[in-house]
Amino acid sequence: MKTTKKILSTTAALALMASAQMASAADEITVAYFLEWPMPFEYAKQMGTYDQEMGVKINWVSFDSGVKMSAAMASGDVQLSVSQGVPPFVVATSAGQDLQILDVAVSYADNDNCVVRADLEIDKDSAGELAGKKVAVPLGTAAHYGFLKQMSHFGVDVGSMEVVDMDPPDGAAAIAQGAVDMFCGWGGSLRRAKEHGNVLLTGAEKEALGILVFDVTSGPAGWVAENSDLVAKFLKVTADANAMWADSANHAKMLPVIAKDAGMDEQATADTMATFVFPTVDEQLSAKWLGGGAQDFMKGVADVFVGAKSIDSALDSYAGAVNTGPLAAAKGM
Repeated sequence: MKTTKKILSTTAALALMASAQMASAADEITVAYFLEWPMPFEYAKQMGTYDQEMGVKINWVSFDSGVKMSAAMASGDVQLSVSQGVPPFVVATSAGQDLQILDVAVSYADNDNCVVRADLEIDKDSAGELAGKKVAVPLGTAAHYGFLKQMSHFGVDVGSMEVVDMDPPDGAAAIAQGAVDMFCGWGGSLRRAKEHGNVLLTGAEKEALGILVFDVTSGPAGWVAENSDLVAKFLKVTADANAMWADSANHAKMLPVIAKDAGMDEQATADTMATFVFPTVDEQLSAKWLGGGAQDFMKGVADVFVGAKSIDSALDSYAGAVNTGPLAAAKGM
């Protein structure tokens, strides 16, 4: 497989950087999130609820990918990441970075996908024609995992393709310009890419193949251990915002605020959030998610990446990469 950048050349660096993690000042923390990825927590973010309930100043910094979130947490620049994709989390922990999943932020099978350029006229019935084609994929992300699983399903040899490591905004621009044959990504970039092509499989079809797509809130294990009460308060505010959004009577009040924070118009925000599922705390703590399902899924993701030679090795188990303590504490607040 030809790539412009290999994950395995950066994961070792992440592991080394992890040793340099430092606890943030008690009165201030930095939290990573995505633009054009509208979620209920952004209402609480804009209302200042996190700062008020936690008693600290929150510095919010946007990122283009979960891989970059891992790097920022490894360097100590970021203490928590909201909606980090599971695959980049797996890449980092497989390389030795001591991160922990703290909650299930969102499930979104229809909002992370691959798009084939329209003029190629390739769909799921002719996907074999993708052999030898050029694809923009952000390596080590949920989009990368979904791409590998879809190509395996269609019997396309990824080694025959030219795989270019691009963040979704760059990939969307590339497919619009005809510079690549296929785009893989999420959010606003996926919407833009779909203006120039078609998806191979729907969200439901992907889930039937075992391609789950969900994000998590994550943080460095050492920092979380030292600030477990603060983390629990953060997760409580997030859970309250999710519960507020679950009541459609609150949409008119919340939507404009979320849209502004996400950098989107209200219609695009509503359309995007309609494809999202925000599990309740009880659901997150159940066997389907953090009670075992997420751990098993991470092992599957890691094995796929090892098979694709994207990472060197997988952990024997990812049970230690999940910490439900702060979320359980948040439930009791």
